[in-house]
Amino acid sequence: MSTEALSVEDEARTVEQIRDGRERIYAELSKTIIGQHDVIEQLLISLFAGGHCLITGAPGLAKTLLVRSVAQIFHLKFQRIQFTPDLMPADITGTEILEDSGDGHRKMAFVKGPIFANVVLADEINRTPPKTQAALLEAMQEHQVTAAGRRYPLEEPFFVLATQNPIEMEGTYPLPEAQLDRFMFNVLIDYLPPKDELAVVMQTTSQRAEPIQPLFTGEDILRFHQTVRRVPIAEEVGAYAVRLAASTRPDRDQTPDFINQWVSWGAGLRAAQTLVLGAKARALLSGHAHVRIDDIRALAHPTLRHRVLLSYKAEAEGVTIENVIDQLLQAVSTEMS
Repeated sequence: MSTEALSVEDEARTVEQIRDGRERIYAELSKTIIGQHDVIEQLLISLFAGGHCLITGAPGLAKTLLVRSVAQIFHLKFQRIQFTPDLMPADITGTEILEDSGDGHRKMAFVKGPIFANVVLADEINRTPPKTQAALLEAMQEHQVTAAGRRYPLEEPFFVLATQNPIEMEGTYPLPEAQLDRFMFNVLIDYLPPKDELAVVMQTTSQRAEPIQPLFTGEDILRFHQTVRRVPIAEEVGAYAVRLAASTRPDRDQTPDFINQWVSWGAGLRAAQTLVLGAKARALLSGHAHVRIDDIRALAHPTLRHRVLLSYKAEAEGVTIENVIDQLLQAVSTEMS
């Protein structure tokens, strides 16, 4: 797919396409998904910014259906991988097999695994051991797979949208920190309010839902990625994102006392990059001409909740990561320096 720079006219058309397309996307998703507005918004931001997304929630909350529906809207090649305890790395990336070349000789040939798609749904990713989870690292970071010394590029655009069950559930493994950091957002999906839950029950027990209609293509998404990166951001707003991420690191200058007490490991550089890039996508979707402080603050929870490791003291006191991020947003000044 093409990644050539956009002209001024093409970029203006792309901006309008993004802003006009937002309501059309919600209209299509409403055929299968009821409520969950914040979840959908954060998922769209990650796609428009070119990032991977982790979706956390209990079974039966339509996580898989949401990802499949989004892939249909963007007309992307979709693959679902069910992560289980016996899943092997080669089951994800592919493997070499011995095949007959037709002239009486045999040769090794690489058979591509399900990772070779535009949207890969890693379903229940934390039900497989870390060794297999790590098979995604190169694909997520470099958009390629290496097998037997050869590199195989993945088709663009490429997204890993992973679902995971709460870590307290039986049969789950914690994701390695290096892999967690490669997810742009960790989106929490919770139970619906009673009114929306009733609507889901009535809709899913009557006639079948209308099919999702494609609205965009992979080429559109690649243009969106370029346009998002060109959204203006003031240096002071970028500095706020850096301060927010840096303030999660214990035992540093300017670190709040509650971070030193409750956090054992803070967010790295990718957190600040995610806040800025995600805020650019959010500003574009919201019709803003530039990134605002509010765009940064709105993405603090999905950006930081999987990058900050709580201490034993926090767990003993019943402090959650959501509590820590809430306090952090109050503690870190939004004043321009």
